[in-house]
Amino acid sequence: MMGRNDTIEAGHGPSCGCEDKAHSHETESFGCPCCAPILQDMGLLSFPAFDRASKPADWERLGPPPEAHVGTTIMANANVVTADGNFTIAEALAFRNGKIVAVGTLDEVKASAGDEAEIVDCGGRTILPGFIEPHMHFFPIAILGRFADVGAMTCENADAVIDQMGALAREAKPGEWIVARQFDPSLQQGADRINARALDKVAPNNPVFIFNASLHIGYCNSAALKIGSITAATPNPPGAAFGREADGAPNGVLQGQAAMFTVLGHNLAAMAVDDVPAACKRVCEKANRLGITTFCDQASGGFQGPGEIEAFRKFAASGHMTTRLRYSLIQAGAHRWDELGFAFGDGDEMARATGWKIVSDGSNQGRTGLQREPYLGRDDYGIAYVEKEALKEMVVKRALQGWPVVVHANGDKAIDNALDAFEAAYAAGVPQERRFRIEHCSILHDEQIDRIAELNVSPSFLIGHVHYWGKAFRDEIFGPEKTNLLGRAASCGKKGIRWTMHSDEPVSEMDPLRLIDNAVNRSLWKEPGGVLNPAERVSVDEAIIALTRDAAWQCHSEHEVGTLEPGKFADFVVLDKDPRAVAPQAIRDIRVLETWVGGKRVYSS
Repeated sequence: MMGRNDTIEAGHGPSCGCEDKAHSHETESFGCPCCAPILQDMGLLSFPAFDRASKPADWERLGPPPEAHVGTTIMANANVVTADGNFTIAEALAFRNGKIVAVGTLDEVKASAGDEAEIVDCGGRTILPGFIEPHMHFFPIAILGRFADVGAMTCENADAVIDQMGALAREAKPGEWIVARQFDPSLQQGADRINARALDKVAPNNPVFIFNASLHIGYCNSAALKIGSITAATPNPPGAAFGREADGAPNGVLQGQAAMFTVLGHNLAAMAVDDVPAACKRVCEKANRLGITTFCDQASGGFQGPGEIEAFRKFAASGHMTTRLRYSLIQAGAHRWDELGFAFGDGDEMARATGWKIVSDGSNQGRTGLQREPYLGRDDYGIAYVEKEALKEMVVKRALQGWPVVVHANGDKAIDNALDAFEAAYAAGVPQERRFRIEHCSILHDEQIDRIAELNVSPSFLIGHVHYWGKAFRDEIFGPEKTNLLGRAASCGKKGIRWTMHSDEPVSEMDPLRLIDNAVNRSLWKEPGGVLNPAERVSVDEAIIALTRDAAWQCHSEHEVGTLEPGKFADFVVLDKDPRAVAPQAIRDIRVLETWVGGKRVYSS
């Protein structure tokens, strides 16, 4: 488990358990799950499983891997959207031994493929390059995906969450733990109604635990409190607190890592990854169902340190990795990465190091994103997890070592600091072709967009901020004027800036077609007809490019994936409809029919 100095170096500081005066349990309710300290303890508990996974025999339990594609296959009678520089539309493509050999008319493709090629009739369906998810978190998904989802997509409010816990309890054996995740008080009303009394009514015979979406707060019932020996006489752990009734009795709200672990420490089986190969395979299978053929883990090592990278390598070598993986090393592990000699480009076509990640501030919905001006109705500006001069030192050091640096920056002041750091790196001799990235890049002023273009920086937008949280930003967090600066993809595109968008799962769910919908429509969730700054809507073509060609470029993989062109891997997705041909509001209803990676069909509906 990482010590406090490691945590602060990573940029996780105040939101993850320090005693900063600006820090509060209110902000913890809405904080960033990707740097929640409880993940580090989950990593510690998972050490035995990762130790087993360092040995090839552990991966052999997955059985024989899928056979590599051999021979030549033609996908005919298709609407092939190549996403190349001219956005060429073709009617067929051929691939041989896992790589594309021809794209064009059926006659052209047949001539290149040869008479021995197998022909697959696609029935007029649409083929796109495989989608690329440029920012997700691999092992947090592996852990949390095992728990019931009671977030805003499945439960409208706190009452629905409680009802769902009751349904789970009716299916569970007496005494069996019931664990759920993703309750988000910024999207689901009634957080004060989730407490031990409410959970006791629906689950009297089972210990219950619910993770807040931030992973900084948990909710449990009396059975779980009893197992943890938590009573009115139990003192609050350092840096954490037990929610209490008026008489001092614990009310089931666990604020902070130490309080949560007092309960979860008695359910270690739920806390740890017990089967690393199976967990890795589940994450890839989930991605394949959504048409994702490449994704980028944007905080590698934050959960298990070097054990994560070893797991990635073994997974790739096993032949069972069905989604290409690119990853950024987290700054928190800097001394270990240096000791072990990690470098940009380590890896192969399946798993490769492509970035160095620094978290510079928190989340805007948690009011910990660092702002130029105070939050609406408040006098605080958020939190710099890494101070400006320290950020410059980190960026310059790693960029000079050859790393493309990836900086998490949500607030407009945090973005200022990131741009200053990149400018300092260029002044130190780093070439502008290094492809620095700003992750989330939520609030952008016009002059910041100009600087991004001038510095050749590439933003990646958490576009779900617009759809899911846009209403809350407008009405409660920023006000209308500043909220209109959220997710400014169209303005960036007009300046010639290459941008992408991402889910940041577990913040929002991976789903490329949902991301396209969010960017094209910019509709507000739970506000019929509501749109956030329609001037920032992008075209469907631009949204597709963001998740294919430009995402491949951002992940330093444009030479092998991202477009359907000869010489690249046969990574593509088959859809039941063309996103370019349906009404914008119908994009979200398009289905993924098949996903292919290296000429192998890895998913079929």
